[in-house]
Parts: sequence; C-alpha cells; structure tokens
Amino acid sequence: MSKTLFITGASSGIGAATARAAAETGWNVGLFARSEDKLNALADEIGDQALAFPGDVMDFDAQKDALAKLKDKFGEVNAAYANAGKGTDTFGAEEGDLDEWDSVVDLNIKGLLRTVKAALPHLHASKGHMVLTGSAAGRVHLPGSVYGATKWFVHGYGGNLAEEMKEWGGRCTVIAPGMVNTPFFDEEKPDKLQPEDVASAVMHALNASEQNDVREVFLMPRG
Repeated sequence: MSKTLFITGASSGIGAATARAAAETGWNVGLFARSEDKLNALADEIGDQALAFPGDVMDFDAQKDALAKLKDKFGEVNAAYANAGKGTDTFGAEEGDLDEWDSVVDLNIKGLLRTVKAALPHLHASKGHMVLTGSAAGRVHLPGSVYGATKWFVHGYGGNLAEEMKEWGGRCTVIAPGMVNTPFFDEEKPDKLQPEDVASAVMHALNASEQNDVREVFLMPRG
C-alpha cells in the first residue's frame, strides 16, 4: 500500500515542491494551505494521489478534519510535514513591529503545534514520521531576530518530539535550510537553494531505512 503524507503550506514553494517529489515516488499527499486556487491547481497537476484541503493552520479543527478525510481516502497517514511559516518585514528588536511579531509567532510556533497535535494520533497508529521546517536561522544568533527565535523553538521542540515519538516507534525530523528561493522573498534568488533541494531533504528523511532515525537535515546554498 502506498504511504500518505500531509503537508501544510503546500500551495507554493517548499510545500508544493515536496508534494510533487513525494507523489513522484509513489506517496499520496494531502495538501493544506490557505490559497485555494493554487492548492486546487497543484492537486489537479498531481492527480489521483492528491487531495486539497483549503484552510488556515491556526484552525485546529480544520486540520483534524483534513487528516481524517485523508485517512478515509488512503487508509492511513504515515507522515506529516509542518511546513507553513513566515518571516518579518522589519528587523531587530527596537524597530520591530508588535503586530508582525504576533503573526510570526502564531504561525511559526502555534500553527506548527496545531499540526503536530492534529497529526500525532494518526502517526501513532502508523508508527509514522513528523517533519518540521526549521531554518539555518534557528542555529545561529541574528541581531534581534524574532523569526530566528521562532525557528530556535522549532529545533528545540523537534528534538523533544523525537524523544516522545521514539517511545512508540515514530520519528521526527527537522529540516533546516539556509536561504531558499521561494515566495518568502520579493526578489528571485537563483543562486540560493531551490524548493526542490529542500524537498529532496524531506524525502531523504522520509525514505530512510527503519533503523535510521534522521533527526535533522541541515542544508545551505554553496558559496
């Protein structure tokens, strides 16, 4: 039976690239994001292996419902990828914007926690795999960066979750890329990592042998 992967932030960038990479290797994919048009277009592109679930990751019930429907369609959920996230337009603590900080903390931390909470019952049943999008910004100190601090949380929590999941045969991986050429930025970054590079790292972790618990994949653009 084919395995099934649930992805948040799936309508573009890393999420969409991961959905394509997973489907190409035989996985079924559940696509969750706010952009209904982009999500439906991606699901149509992938075909019968994909289901689109328009929704906001801050809506816990919407994620629970999407995961239940995904299980009903494909039999079980073997992995979930908490990928939805955002950065800030203003930098530093003194010049930072409180409303923007609230939004970034909500999505990058609280949204991720909602995905984990919604997915874990399915992953427990399948002895499955949780994947979290961290960042190189969560491994270094950047001047006053609230975004970076949210990714420090992801790295720390990912390790904690891996310890919990191993008790019942599950795995958790943090994917930590440097700068990636995605809609996250206003300008194209052709010399940086591409979404497909990050998708390849996700699939490396998901397709690891049973005895290989890949806790983190750290990737940076060359040069």
